[in-house]
Amino acid sequence: MKTIFSGIQPSGSLTLGNYLGALKHFVDLQADHNCYFCIVDEHAITVPQDRLKLRNNIRSLAALYLAVGIDPNQSTLFIQSEVPAHTQLGWIMQTISYIGELERMTQFKDKSSGKETVSSALLTYPPLMTADILLYNTDVVPVGEDQKQHLELTKTLAQRFNNKYNDIFTIPEISVPKVGARIMSLQEPTRKMSKSDENQKASIFILDEPKQIEKKIKSAVTDSEGIVRFDKENKPGISNLLTIHASCTGESIESLENKYEHVGYGVFKQETADVLIDLLAPIQKRHNELIQSPELDDILDHGADKAAVKANKTLAKAKKAMGLGRVKKKK
Repeated sequence: MKTIFSGIQPSGSLTLGNYLGALKHFVDLQADHNCYFCIVDEHAITVPQDRLKLRNNIRSLAALYLAVGIDPNQSTLFIQSEVPAHTQLGWIMQTISYIGELERMTQFKDKSSGKETVSSALLTYPPLMTADILLYNTDVVPVGEDQKQHLELTKTLAQRFNNKYNDIFTIPEISVPKVGARIMSLQEPTRKMSKSDENQKASIFILDEPKQIEKKIKSAVTDSEGIVRFDKENKPGISNLLTIHASCTGESIESLENKYEHVGYGVFKQETADVLIDLLAPIQKRHNELIQSPELDDILDHGADKAAVKANKTLAKAKKAMGLGRVKKKK
């Protein structure tokens, strides 16, 4: 059985893109994989956070993991900061990282561009991400296209450590979902849908109310052709809505093109909104049941304890390989 690790930052409400591109696939993976799902709250603080909002986001994200179908009896769900081995191995990974390769990370360039002051953690968080993954002898990491560069660095650092010290870490493979992996902005369909987009009309959030969803889909940018046809280059808006519709229903793009061949954009948008509302309604209901429940705390406590056992073993091996600490004599 292969081990899978995935982490999501609690830095804002999760979007439809997060669900279709990641969370939905996690539910399928847990049946025949050893899964660790982590709320990477220490990654979130690479940029300033309001402490109360951060705590609420952490709890909400944990509830969403469970609401979409993550089973704590099959998977390990935990909060990163509650397993100290993550930051400890993160420091070790920093010592074998090079400044040049960290400065080449696209996300660092994007988030630091034009700013007078930039947190050093924004530069060095990829080694922490590497630690997150390596602690659990991860075989496969499911990610979106935008994270592939970080995963390539993870593989590089794992191999570098193994070559220099000892063969401690499993070299993870990258898995990018083929369908629905990249949901685009509703207002700028050439850009990825983002939970940090300042334009609230651009993103569908998992916890949006039905009226909000309907309004956002109806105001989605399309084109003047009036034909529901998948053409990413010339019709990015309609292509994005087709991807969303197909991902929600399981229908193929081709069948949807045929279904809406002689129908205008209005009907297509309304029915896309309807399938979205139907998809998200049970998730929202379960999230609201869990958000303030003792059940959620019990699951997170158990998850942290379980994750720590595995993480601490890997950390101890890495520290020993580097010569850190003492070798305790057997009594």
